[in-house]
Amino acid sequence: MIAQNYVGCDISKQWLDFFDETSGRLRRVDNQADAIAAYVAGLDPSRDFVVMEATGVHDRLLRHALAKAGVPFSRHNPAHTHHYAKSTRRRAKTDPLDARMLSDYGRRYQPEAEPAPREEGERLQSLAGHRDQLVAMRATLKKQLGEAFEAIVITSLKDLIAGLDARIKALEGQIAEVIRQAEDTARDYTLMVSVPGVSKVGAFSLLALLPELGQRSPKAIAALVGLAPFDNKSGKLNRRSQIQGGRSRVRRALYMAALTAIRTCERFKAFYTALAARSGSKKLAIIAVARKLLVVLNAIMRDKTAFA
Repeated sequence: MIAQNYVGCDISKQWLDFFDETSGRLRRVDNQADAIAAYVAGLDPSRDFVVMEATGVHDRLLRHALAKAGVPFSRHNPAHTHHYAKSTRRRAKTDPLDARMLSDYGRRYQPEAEPAPREEGERLQSLAGHRDQLVAMRATLKKQLGEAFEAIVITSLKDLIAGLDARIKALEGQIAEVIRQAEDTARDYTLMVSVPGVSKVGAFSLLALLPELGQRSPKAIAALVGLAPFDNKSGKLNRRSQIQGGRSRVRRALYMAALTAIRTCERFKAFYTALAARSGSKKLAIIAVARKLLVVLNAIMRDKTAFA
C-alpha cells in the first residue's frame, strides 16, 4: 500500500529537518536518539513514509528509530535528488528547503520501502570498512618502503607495516566471528565462497556492502553495483556502451573475483576468451565476467543453493 503522506528529512551531523507534506509543517530535531524517538512516535506507520538522502552514518539513528516504530522509509542518492531539485527550478538551498524537496521527490516517484537495518550487517560494514582503510594505509607504506634508502626509515616503515599486518589479521578474525554468530549470515557466506573466484575477503565485502543480493533482478543488481552498460548514442554519435555509477568497493571485489575465476574455472575462462576475441578488449571481457559472477551470486543467494 502506497503511503499518502511523504515526510522529507534533510540530515546533518547535528540535526534533522523534517517537512510533513500533509500539514505543511517544518520541524528541526537534534540528531540524538531521544529527540528522534520523540518525533518518530508522532508518525503514523500506516500513513507516513520518510524520504531521506543517503548520508553515511548520520542517518543511522533515524533508520533504527523508524524501523523500531514500523514507519517505512527510503534513502536516495544525493546526486539524483539534487538533479530533481534543479528540474523544479529551485535555486535557493537550505536544510528546510531540502526537506521540502525530498517530500516532493517521494510523492513524485513513490519509492519502495527499505528493509529494516540489521545489526550484524552494520557491524560487518563497519569492520570491513575499517579493514579497507588499514589495507590502503599498508599499501601506501609499502610504496614508501620501496623508495626508502635510509636505514632508520626502512626499519620504521617495516615496523609500521608489521603492526598493520597484525591489526588486519585481528580484524579479519572479528569479521569471521560476526559471520559465525548469525546463522543466516554464516549460511550466506558459505554459499558465496562456493562460487569460483570469490575469496573470503570478497564474500564478507559483499555481505557488508550489498545486502540487496538475492532480492533484485539481474539487471537491477548489476545497475546497483555499477556493472550495467549504458548506451551513449545521439544523432551520428555512436559510442560504445559504458558502465557507470554504482558501489565502487563491491565492483572492485567482483573485478578481483573475476580475475581469479578466469584462471581457475573453465566455464568462466571460456566465456572470457570468447568475449575478448569478439570485442578486442580484455578489460571489457573481465568486466563482463564480473557481471556474470554477480548474476550467479544473485541467483545463488535467491535460491539458497551452492554453486554447481
